[in-house]
Amino acid sequence: MKKPELGDELASAHSSDDTLALLRTRRSTPADLLGGPGPDQQTLSDMLEIAARVPDHRRVAPFRFMVFVGEACERFGATLARIFAEQTPDAEAAKIDYERQRFMRAPVVIAVISKIDPAHRTPEWEQILTSGAACQNLLIAASAHGFAAQWITEWYAYDKAVLKVLGLTEKERIAGYVYIGTAREEPKERGRPDMGSIVSMF
Repeated sequence: MKKPELGDELASAHSSDDTLALLRTRRSTPADLLGGPGPDQQTLSDMLEIAARVPDHRRVAPFRFMVFVGEACERFGATLARIFAEQTPDAEAAKIDYERQRFMRAPVVIAVISKIDPAHRTPEWEQILTSGAACQNLLIAASAHGFAAQWITEWYAYDKAVLKVLGLTEKERIAGYVYIGTAREEPKERGRPDMGSIVSMF
C-alpha cells in the first residue's frame, strides 16, 4: 500500500471485519513461548511506521524505537547477565544464565522509549499516553503481519545501570520491550474485565 503524502486526503473510517476480529481476539504471546522466524527488515520497517502512526497532540513524537536483532540480542543479554550478577552477588549460575538468555526468547526485540519534552505545551501525561499507544500499535502491526508478540517491561526497563548502557537521557524511560516472533504454541484466552464494572453513562 502506498504511503500517504503530507496533505493527502485520507478516509475518515475503515470498515473492516478483519480488523474487528483481530481486536476482539488480540492476545499477547508470552515471550517464553516465542521463537523464529521473525520479521524481515522490510516487514519490521513497516511495523515501526505503523507503530509511529499514533494520536500525538501537537505532533511532539514523544517516543523512539531501539531495535535488537541477532547479535545485538546476544550482546545485550550478556550485559543483563553482568549487571544482574553485580547487583545479586549470591545469585546462582542458572539464574544469571537466564538473564543472559532473556533477549534470545524472540528473533526481534524493540525497546519503545518514552522521551518526554517537559518544555512542550502538550501535557506530559498526554505524551506518556502516546508512547503507550505506540506500543499497542506495534502489537497490532505484528499480529496483522502474521507474528506473535508481547509487550513487557521486567526489571531491566527500570534499572539505572541498564538504562545507562542503552544511552537513555534523564528524561527518557522504557515504555516497554516488545518481543516479536513466531509462537511455539498458541496462547490461551485470559480473564477480561467485567464490562458492567468499568462502563458508566454520564
